[in-house]
Amino acid sequence: MSITPFWVSAFLDLAPGDLDRGLAFWRDVTGYAVSAPRGETDEFVSLLPPDGDDYLRVQHLEDGPGRIHLDLHVEHPAVAAEAAIELGGHVLVRHEEGYVVVRSPGGLICCFVTHPATRRPAPATWPGGHRSQVDQLCLDVPRAAYNGEVAFWQGLTGWELTDLEETELERLQPPADQPLRWLVQRLDDADGPVRAHLDLATDDRDAEVARHLALGATQVARRDGWTVLTDPVGTPYCITRRMP
Repeated sequence: MSITPFWVSAFLDLAPGDLDRGLAFWRDVTGYAVSAPRGETDEFVSLLPPDGDDYLRVQHLEDGPGRIHLDLHVEHPAVAAEAAIELGGHVLVRHEEGYVVVRSPGGLICCFVTHPATRRPAPATWPGGHRSQVDQLCLDVPRAAYNGEVAFWQGLTGWELTDLEETELERLQPPADQPLRWLVQRLDDADGPVRAHLDLATDDRDAEVARHLALGATQVARRDGWTVLTDPVGTPYCITRRMP
């Protein structure tokens, strides 16, 4: 029985008091509509692209700092959860609605869900003609946790792992119809929890960075291939020069 995810969604988990600013920013960055709220306390919404299926979602946390967690869409969440345990993960919640919440060996939260999705959205085109799209997830892994964390995600997804030119980066290769590419970054930090951030692809990085700054982002650093920013509530992310 396959545990390989047929779709992956990224959840922006916003700290108490950050929902309005954080949600408005990512709505405007993506150009996506906001779904009706759902959940026991209306804590969940999805960002709905004009074409294709949704893969970006927002949760308003009751406590704690903001973060990103993942939804892995699978046929059988309970079976995937058992595989995660064998790979070193820890089950946190087996919900009566059928989804399972798991923590990776390094501390990243993911949920196994069954929500159907198959159609990857197209990039957005902005005034002036340039295009962009949130199209990549990067796992930020401290050195001490790196080997175990990479083995966990590779075993859970079944995806091939390849090296990149940057010595601190490797790539997990999901199928082409998945909405998010996957990077794994080895941090200089010796230890600490595994984190994740989102990356955007664009065919005009300067124009895209300027658009984000106008929406309230803060530029942190500019590298040869990417620009590091934070959103108005402090969530780090990158704009890359990859073609969307």
